[in-house]
Amino acid sequence: MKKIRWGILSTGRIANQFAADFCAVRGASVHAVAGRQLAAAEQFAHRHQIPNAYQGYEALFSDPNIHAIYIGSPHSLHFEHAKRALEAGKAVLCEKPLTINFDECSRLQKIAADNNAYLMEAMWTYFLPAIKKALAWVADGRIGKIKHIKADFGYPQRPYDASRREYDKSLAGGCLLEMGVYPVAIAWLFLRQDPESIQVSSRLAPNGVEDDLSWIAKYRDCTATLGTSFRCKLQNWAYIIGDEGYIAIPDFWRARECSFYVLDERVERFIDNRQTQGLCFEAQAVTDDLLQKKTSPSQVTAEDSLAFARHMDWIRAQF
Repeated sequence: MKKIRWGILSTGRIANQFAADFCAVRGASVHAVAGRQLAAAEQFAHRHQIPNAYQGYEALFSDPNIHAIYIGSPHSLHFEHAKRALEAGKAVLCEKPLTINFDECSRLQKIAADNNAYLMEAMWTYFLPAIKKALAWVADGRIGKIKHIKADFGYPQRPYDASRREYDKSLAGGCLLEMGVYPVAIAWLFLRQDPESIQVSSRLAPNGVEDDLSWIAKYRDCTATLGTSFRCKLQNWAYIIGDEGYIAIPDFWRARECSFYVLDERVERFIDNRQTQGLCFEAQAVTDDLLQKKTSPSQVTAEDSLAFARHMDWIRAQF
């Protein structure tokens, strides 16, 4: 296989960003896009110079020319769409959260294994150069032993509307799955362990979905203070704090830079100067895995996705 041909499922905002970034992916092309409405798919295809546009998703699953499918549909549809794609023998890159709970995540991982099919959650943050640099600083012992992680991600989602996707109960609305997955994922990335306990402070929107969350996760030798919100703009930085220094990552979920500090002095700063949003890095990683005939991802593994889902279930159980 010399080139991976992709299909895009969805014509929404994140799918547009993914398609726009694809110009930076080597060894791959986008063969088709599918939407609920043909007109939307055709407009998407024209905008991104994609040769084929389909109404409905079955044509995407059954297209023999497609090797991999990117899924950008609402959270509540991820399981069914990924299941159909995997059973059709396609590799799947599915937007975060991979599923709406741990049970669905476990079932989906089994479906991938049973079909010898590739499945990766699109936690694009893990592939960003600034995040990789921060991991390298930690691995090199620059900050010593991690003692605290602080991270939050929130943007106001106004006006409140129970039928809006972010709040819609039928679409698994709420700030935990929409934005809180990022603080959950960054804590897991640097600690790779389950917390011993989690304390949650929550506030709910009028329809009962959570719209503001803060939680403290206590680990064996570390504490993570995390949060997410639809009510207000949070700082959206991450801090990885050790006993010999700390790392600050502005807008960590889409990080373009990070800085290493000892006490109050910034010792080193990294800026990636990329020309894309950064979604190309995850697409490149999947493409490279498939060209190497791997049937499971090298990064954002099943273990990672199961951990995200497990931790979010534990948080959800407290509100």
